[in-house]
Amino acid sequence: MAVLGILAALGLFLSAVNASSLGAVYTEGGLVEGKNHKLGLFRSMDVFKGVPFAAQPVRFQKPTPHPGWSGVLKALDFPKRCLQLNLIQSGTRGSEDCLYLNIWVPQGRKISTGLPVMVYFFGGGYLVGGSQGANFLDNYLYSGEEIADRGNVIVVTVNYRVGALGFLSTGDSDLPGNYGLWDQQAAIAWVHRNIKAFGGDPNNITIFGESAGAASVSFQMLTPHNKGLIRRAISQSGVALCPWAVNRNPRAFAEEVAKKVGCPTDQTMAACLKMTDPVEITLAGTLNLKGSATNPIVKNLALAPVLDGDFLPSDPSLLFSNAADVDYIGGVNNMDGHIFTGFDVPSVNQPLQPTPVEDVHALLTALTSDKGPEASAAAYEQYTANWGSKPGKDDIKKTIVDIETDYTFLVPTQTALYLHAKHAKTGRTYSYLFSEPSRMPGYPIWMGADHADDLQYVFGKPFTTPLAYLPKHRRVSKYMIAYWTNFAKTGDPNVGDSEVPVAWPQLSEGHQFVEINHDMGKNSIKQKMRARYVYFWSTTYTSFPNVN
Repeated sequence: MAVLGILAALGLFLSAVNASSLGAVYTEGGLVEGKNHKLGLFRSMDVFKGVPFAAQPVRFQKPTPHPGWSGVLKALDFPKRCLQLNLIQSGTRGSEDCLYLNIWVPQGRKISTGLPVMVYFFGGGYLVGGSQGANFLDNYLYSGEEIADRGNVIVVTVNYRVGALGFLSTGDSDLPGNYGLWDQQAAIAWVHRNIKAFGGDPNNITIFGESAGAASVSFQMLTPHNKGLIRRAISQSGVALCPWAVNRNPRAFAEEVAKKVGCPTDQTMAACLKMTDPVEITLAGTLNLKGSATNPIVKNLALAPVLDGDFLPSDPSLLFSNAADVDYIGGVNNMDGHIFTGFDVPSVNQPLQPTPVEDVHALLTALTSDKGPEASAAAYEQYTANWGSKPGKDDIKKTIVDIETDYTFLVPTQTALYLHAKHAKTGRTYSYLFSEPSRMPGYPIWMGADHADDLQYVFGKPFTTPLAYLPKHRRVSKYMIAYWTNFAKTGDPNVGDSEVPVAWPQLSEGHQFVEINHDMGKNSIKQKMRARYVYFWSTTYTSFPNVN
């Protein structure tokens, strides 16, 4: 009898140790069942991979609701990415049937309810990417598990159309463009309608993203189509005001694509493109990514959102009143532009080879081509003011990286943050600079944080693969997850369940920002990020008359 009592008590204990699990969840399309796995005592994670949020898209049209399914949909595998070019633009991968998302739900002893929801949009220049990210030995970059577990939030990652199928536009109603942005919007709306069944709070959705995904976050805040759906947003290295984020003359590229696939460029062009094999269209949408100081890559990113009069009813700079009640974090990496500089001016990464001063001239001339030689001369004066009579080899290289960082990411982000703060009603505004040095082998010793270097820390890779990182990297990761998830909960990165290394003030409190790296303390709070250069590009430069 005593043995039976002990066994019964053990059974009760074991069932208590086992954390809860959702099982099959009822969504608007039907039942979905994911996979639950244990994370430790009283903690587990429900993971749903490949949940449809829209029907298979019709080419060059907005997404439509999924027709639903019977029985239980097993959501166990990541979806195929949307049809796109491979990384060297020589072939394609993915599928047109791609509008799916993935969900991570942390569980304790009781089934989770009312959790904040964080919806992630990947980057990739609007050309490539997928909801799970790069994969090494089944370790996916955009696995939401570490964020969900450490911050006790639900994480959702989303597929959207990219490349020609996502963003090709004739600049009129024939091919209006922005299909990828509409996909993202459909995913946000689906989460709003369905996430309660997964234990989420539909009224506390934070969208976040990096690079093109960060600019997407900015567009989703600014469009009138998301009114009341988004509570907060985080842009990592990209906003709607970036020079690469909007194509203001999309017809020229659409005609190039049409010629490559044998379609006419007259009024029948759109109809012909709609009937053309999607792989051919994707292959025809290659971009010139070779780059040079006289023709920098940032000027060649032609597949991007457009001002369509619908998703974007006017210029993004005029739409900030739509985000007046959205809490917003925006920031950049301190050497975000390095990724482009390596292509445009390869000598910056060759320690023994000097970078000629002529390359600084050439790059600034190319970046200011719409304003002419006077603007270029003024920019040169700004960036060489600290050189002295004989600048060192590294001074010139760092200047080139600064120029591309400022122009491509930092100044537009600061401008967007100030516009957000100016139009805010209840929305709060926070600014950051990420400066943890890059871990990429072969980079110069003066190297800071390159484009996308922040992602490994936000997604908790130093915890997932501890042998690949040092304790200082785990600190950075812990700090970022704490700030990000506190913010998702309360709209204040300092207030939540996670301890932070230093209180992060709002931008409106004296132009302040936080510098994020492994060594954070009171000196991490700074003022007026690169104020001289922000003022030059946003005020002095814009005052020059346009050449055309």
